[in-house]
Amino acid sequence: MAASSVIVTAHQNPDGDAIGSSLGLCNCLKALGKTCRVVIDDKLPESFGILPGFDAVEQFAAGSSYSCDLLVVLDCEPDRTGQVYEHVTAADRLNIDHHMTNANSETDVYLDAGAAATAEIIHDFLPYLWKISDGAAGEFSPAIALPLYTGMATDTGFFRFSNTTPHTMRAAANMIEAGAAPNVVSEALEQRPLEEVVMMARAVAMVEMYHEGRVAAIFLDNEFMQQVDSIEGLVGRIRVIAGVEIAVVLKEKEPGLCRVSLRSKGRDVTRIAARFGGGGHVRAAGCTIEQPFPAAKAALLQAIDEEFASDGN
Repeated sequence: MAASSVIVTAHQNPDGDAIGSSLGLCNCLKALGKTCRVVIDDKLPESFGILPGFDAVEQFAAGSSYSCDLLVVLDCEPDRTGQVYEHVTAADRLNIDHHMTNANSETDVYLDAGAAATAEIIHDFLPYLWKISDGAAGEFSPAIALPLYTGMATDTGFFRFSNTTPHTMRAAANMIEAGAAPNVVSEALEQRPLEEVVMMARAVAMVEMYHEGRVAAIFLDNEFMQQVDSIEGLVGRIRVIAGVEIAVVLKEKEPGLCRVSLRSKGRDVTRIAARFGGGGHVRAAGCTIEQPFPAAKAALLQAIDEEFASDGN
């Protein structure tokens, strides 16, 4: 690998796969003697603080600029990285992703929609990287294994979702053999401050049902969101409601900026996310709606109505 300085980035509102794949790759590159930084245009959930290298992740600050030999965009297409992509001067750019909706046409891209997580792709890629890195003898250290295991575990619902394959399980087992402790990951990600648990209960109580119980939705305005530092996992809690085919959570992160998470039990929710420039997987997708809260809610509900109307249901 010719590049000596690398910047790794991922999407805004980073999840376990975005963070885990970024740190796994970065920690590997550092072990190879490369200069590597992870820069993300968003705040990272503190629950991922168990991951090696977490404290070194840089949050993009307005007006910042960076330069490197190689910019690697993980787990999304470049335009979902916020301001990072346009403020990095790089000799080369590489996009690695597993989302079938990735429409990147400007950057070298490696896309494997059959992989359960981008962390699974990085797991498969690192042996090749070691082979081409001047004959360096590489191995999966705990600093690499724990982030990659976390990425695979979180994107598969801890290996419960339909995207879990035999290869995913073998890759996860490799990471456990290399030092990743599943109980450490699950216990860290399950922990929530009391204030967040209370707000979670309040939010779940606000669930709205549509289409004769086939859609469960929670809409949280900016006033609500200002009362809690983080409130994650809501969409999974309402997805389990009997009869629900689509679960959706809309959060107004700041006035005029709403983030949406979509989950399903079979319907292709990427069709809904794509209406707002988002993407993801058939059963899990997301998007950002840059409209005031009432307008964003109305637009999202209309998109869901049209999704049901498209198949006569």
